[in-house]
Amino acid sequence: MAQRAGTPKARSAKAAQSALQSLQLSLFSEPAPAAPASSASERRIVLSGDLCNYRLRRARRRTIGFQIDDQGLTISAPRWVSLRDIESAIVEKERWIRSRMEQWRQWRAKRRLPQVHFADGGQLPFLGTTVTLRLRADLPAAQLASGPDGDELRLPLPADAAEERVRDTVQTWLKEQARRVLDERLRALSERNGVDFTSWALSSARSQWGSCGADGRIRLNWRLIHFTLPVIDYVVAHELAHRKELNHSAAFWRQVGRLLPGFEAARDRIRNEDLSSLPL
Repeated sequence: MAQRAGTPKARSAKAAQSALQSLQLSLFSEPAPAAPASSASERRIVLSGDLCNYRLRRARRRTIGFQIDDQGLTISAPRWVSLRDIESAIVEKERWIRSRMEQWRQWRAKRRLPQVHFADGGQLPFLGTTVTLRLRADLPAAQLASGPDGDELRLPLPADAAEERVRDTVQTWLKEQARRVLDERLRALSERNGVDFTSWALSSARSQWGSCGADGRIRLNWRLIHFTLPVIDYVVAHELAHRKELNHSAAFWRQVGRLLPGFEAARDRIRNEDLSSLPL
């Protein structure tokens, strides 16, 4: 029996075809926000004999979206498009998917910071520069000093200290520096612009640089200490702007610009950084 054009099934079929003809393809320059578990599911499909994992997210949209990021392939599809049609679209775009995934891997590899060798002579990013680790058992405490080849982080450890011990000592020192520097930048920007906050604390989050709650409590990731002061100021201004706008609307970005004119370069510098690539 032929379907009439006005029936719900006919309208649904026509809409599905329209969605499939309007695929939205994008290579994200930063990870897409994670969807709640209830709205995204892990699935698999075989492409040219290879198993391909992907995340399926049902959304209120008119097209099927393909996104490549650190989580791999994510498909965002209208709720009324069938799984069979979605996977047909994946097969159709296999070449694009493989190409963009490889581009993403290469791009991430170039952005990844070199791994630190936690021993005498190892190098560590600190406030946008590189410092060399030096083990000095005669020192009472860790100290930053100038050496013959640049800045050195001198640690009160024997030359044969285990790598884990060196790493723990470095991390303790970095957190102390982060607490000092972030506190100075937060209070300077806050007082200069008349924006208050309730309290602040260091964060060890692996997914975000900072946060600001409706109660005015701010958290800043201690790993920001690896970056330059302009980048740190941007993250601080970002969180302070949330004291006025708890969103990322145009009004929010105007607040960021008021707090830190010319913030865009610093934002672009850190928005593509992968927290998991940092040395600690």
